[in-house]
Amino acid sequence: MPCVSDSPSGSSPVLGTRVVGIGASAGGLEALERFFNHLPATTDWAYVVVQHTRSGHKTLLGDLLQRVTEIPIEEACNGAVILPNRIYFMPIGGTLKIARGCLHFQAAKRLKNTQAPIDIFLSSLAADQAHRAVGVVLSGMGHDGTEGLKAIHHAGGLCLAQQPDTAAFDSMPQSAIDASCVHRVALPEDMPAYIARWALEHTAQTHTPESISSTEGLQAIVDLLHQKLQHDFSLYKPSTLLRRIERRMHVHQLSAMGDYLQCLQQNPRELDLLFSEMLIGVTCFFRDEPVWLDLSAHVLPHLVIKPPKEAIRAWVLGCSTGEEAYSLAMLMQESLDPADPNTAPVQIYATDLNPAAIAVARKGWYSAQALAHVSEARQKGFFTRHEGGFSIHPTLRAMVIFAQHDVIIDPPFTKLDLLLCRNVLIYFNATLQKRLIRLFHFSLRAGGTLVLGSAETVGRTQHLFNTLISKSRIYGRVCLTPKPESVVFPVHRRADARPLNSELPVTPSIAHPSQNLQTMADHVLLQTFSPAAVLVNADGDILYISGKTGQYLEPAAGKANWNIHVMLRPELRAQIALGLRQALQDQKSVVLNDLSFEKEGLRPLQVTVYPLQEPSALVGMVMVIFKDLPDPSSLSSGSTGVPATANPDIQSTWDEMQPLRQEVLPSQAQMHALNKSLKQNIEELQAANEELTTAKEEGQSMNEELQTINSELQTRLDDLALAQSDMQNLLNSTDIATLFLDNDLNVRRYTEQAVAIFHLRDADVGRPLSDLANTLYYPLLLDDVKETLRTLAPCTKSIVASDGRWFSVRIMPYRTLANMVNGAVLTFVDISTAKALEFRLREAN
Repeated sequence: MPCVSDSPSGSSPVLGTRVVGIGASAGGLEALERFFNHLPATTDWAYVVVQHTRSGHKTLLGDLLQRVTEIPIEEACNGAVILPNRIYFMPIGGTLKIARGCLHFQAAKRLKNTQAPIDIFLSSLAADQAHRAVGVVLSGMGHDGTEGLKAIHHAGGLCLAQQPDTAAFDSMPQSAIDASCVHRVALPEDMPAYIARWALEHTAQTHTPESISSTEGLQAIVDLLHQKLQHDFSLYKPSTLLRRIERRMHVHQLSAMGDYLQCLQQNPRELDLLFSEMLIGVTCFFRDEPVWLDLSAHVLPHLVIKPPKEAIRAWVLGCSTGEEAYSLAMLMQESLDPADPNTAPVQIYATDLNPAAIAVARKGWYSAQALAHVSEARQKGFFTRHEGGFSIHPTLRAMVIFAQHDVIIDPPFTKLDLLLCRNVLIYFNATLQKRLIRLFHFSLRAGGTLVLGSAETVGRTQHLFNTLISKSRIYGRVCLTPKPESVVFPVHRRADARPLNSELPVTPSIAHPSQNLQTMADHVLLQTFSPAAVLVNADGDILYISGKTGQYLEPAAGKANWNIHVMLRPELRAQIALGLRQALQDQKSVVLNDLSFEKEGLRPLQVTVYPLQEPSALVGMVMVIFKDLPDPSSLSSGSTGVPATANPDIQSTWDEMQPLRQEVLPSQAQMHALNKSLKQNIEELQAANEELTTAKEEGQSMNEELQTINSELQTRLDDLALAQSDMQNLLNSTDIATLFLDNDLNVRRYTEQAVAIFHLRDADVGRPLSDLANTLYYPLLLDDVKETLRTLAPCTKSIVASDGRWFSVRIMPYRTLANMVNGAVLTFVDISTAKALEFRLREAN
């Protein structure tokens, strides 16, 4: 069942610039470029990019993205007001949040491997923008972004994930997809158009959910869910159902309820997705902390003082993925005295209608982000670091039993001391709420405690509960007997329940005294010496009673009800109900030993639940057999520990057992020592595993950052290669021979025109200038280059070549962008035409 209100908690969202939160990690640069390359140049939205970064590494993300979009890109400064048509990227080494339309950056004091910056930002975006929020998860490793998309999904916003097979690293988008919180899986370049289309439809929708749908359409969908999945949503509030249905309609871009109904009928997978949408729950450890403080201070201290052998029983209804149940288990553990051997055992039943949520709860593994509200002391005491997250400690896990359970049709747990049903009743209509409140009163012991959600009350049943703490919605059970018709006890009240069969006699009736003597003797034996038994069908309806069952069954007050779950004595109901369910499921007999009664003077009871396989008329029925066990007080012990009434054979066997027991004792001591050694080795291996896990996380984090840096450097290399090509083409286009030398006067680079002067080849790069032959009559060339490097003064001369051409040779120092001299540049300009003109003028004069 969902465990939170359908509307987001907290203040109303701030209406202003809509924000798209984009999370990316390793391999995300390419995806970001594809996304922003297809983004219109003008948009009313703001985009915030969050990446995994490490302190000390300068990010080039802003410069790289600015090349593919005309939208201004700037770093997200602390306190900056978000403006439309802007792209913001998160600074390095910290976490970024959004609140009331402003960005808030918090620098990290030290590096934490467990930090999830994408989850943190997207969760704050969901709280700030509610149904207006849009979350996008692109390429990356790990699970960061999944929890944030869950928050946006629950708030009614749009969640997108990159198609995994197009991502350089598919862990992040695949994790979000597996969590069933993504509305659309798409290519990065297709996402901007889909966001714009979704925003247009979302803005144009000014009608309420009730106005887009007819009652007949809603009822048809509810009937289809009941028919295909055996879950009845007819008692849910129509507004809740319509909101959930409307979300799925938006995903498929359908506007008519009839079209969506047709989609459900043709696509069974969509029916499962709608069912999951109905049950979606967002929960966390110690949610609404004041409630847990009140429980710890005012309720639990009274529970732990129960008699030693009497268990503390609690029921967490609508537990979702288990955080609330484990939170209660932690408080219980903290309230109990571990040094007290008489401490009462604790049993917590946690139930939910969603089988996927129950599977997560049973696994007991949670991410570091999920433990954000758990103190460090509790993390160390109740959790173990495991597989990149934290797993519940086995002692805490043993306190909780998880089960799929539908509170509408399944029998409740009884004899409870504490019942938590928070933010579940808000989904039901008033009729079902009233019925469940009375059922909760029936399930609780005298003085039991009921805890409801912040928006829930006991309604018109105040006579059943006293208000203990009004603000936290904590109520105490009033000890009174309700009217017989006030409690509706659910016992698989399915629409297709099998009708009651007529009673089937198991023994022939004695009609005439002249009957066979054997038949009459068998009848006397069955009536006098056979154990009491009842024949029931799969729903627990009693079809036949044999023997005296008055000690175990009693008619219920009110309208006659021949159901074993109602007629059983209270202390037997839960155990026999579980036995019936197990026997029907496994088709094997189940024996329940040493069932005790609260009433004194009654002996312990053994109950055998036997599913019938034959004759064919009884197939599918169950025989419940009651048998009283010997009273332990009637047995006396002798000096050897053998009952005083034992015969000599038993005494002999007991004497033979004594030496064997003596031989076993040393083996037990050795096994105990070996077990202790194994435990120590397990602890050492566990510590080593934790260190390896930490190292793995650190390596994964470093790998992600190296991937990001590698992408940025590759882009820089591409830019440098392009710049080098531009420079080479520029130099060649000038038709000037140019030779670049380093500080050791070795050839670094040259243009094509220099080949005709120095006869250069590619292999000559790196050779000294003195080793190169040239066509110039310039014996002082090497000396002039050295002098230029010494004085840093340019040198210009006119030199003739062997082929008669004249060149203006200019030697200049090579200066870097940092104004450092790093060699020399020699240029050779052909001035043959000018020299010929000069010679002719001289001859003419």
